[in-house]
Formats: sequence, structure tokens, C-alpha cells
Amino acid sequence: MLERKSIRYSEAFKLQVVKELELGTLDSIHAARERYGIAGGVTVQRWLRKYGKNHLLAKVVRVETSEERDLLKALKAENEALKRAVADLHMKSVLYESWLDVACEEFGVTDLDAFKKKLAARR
Repeated sequence: MLERKSIRYSEAFKLQVVKELELGTLDSIHAARERYGIAGGVTVQRWLRKYGKNHLLAKVVRVETSEERDLLKALKAENEALKRAVADLHMKSVLYESWLDVACEEFGVTDLDAFKKKLAARR
């Protein structure tokens, strides 16, 4: 079994790395990881968030065409329609199960399989 090695960094070290990033001594998070041998992929990002330096984190900008926006909008609408359809089917299922319980009581059937057989024989 592989043993995982956990590295703990001091607050002073974390603050030094964050400060160097803020001052521009280190030009990227990757450079900080390389220089100090920080193995964790999101370790430095976590420190930046912890010390309120979110402006130093890379921003993700999504560029999409109007067709992609339209497709996304259509897919979201379809998703909502499907959610409503599933909710309707669930309600019908609950209704039918309740009806089946009442019918079993009316016919004096305690075994659901036996009741289904009676119904099948009537068809």
C-alpha cells in the first residue's frame, strides 16, 4: 500500500509566497510551485483565497458563439421541461399506488400479486 506524504507549510511561508505573487516577484502560481517545490495543484490557490488575494487567481473567460448560446438556452429549456414531466409522472405513480391500495382493501386482497392476477384474469 502506498503511503501518502502530507506536507504542512507554516503561516509565514504561505504569507511569503502570497506576498511574492502580489508584488510580482513570482509571475505566476506555476512559478511559485516550481520555485518552492509545492506539489499540490491547488495549494497556492487555496492560500490566495485564504488571505483575500482573489484578484491574483486566474479568471476563466468563456467565449461562445451565438449558436452555442442558443443551443445552451434550448437545452436548459428542454431540461426544465423534462424535470416537469418527471414530476408529473411521479405524481401519477403515487396516485396509482394509492388507488391500488384502496382497490386491494375493497377487494379484500392482502397479497398484491394475487390482486394483479385477478385483474389480469378479468381482461
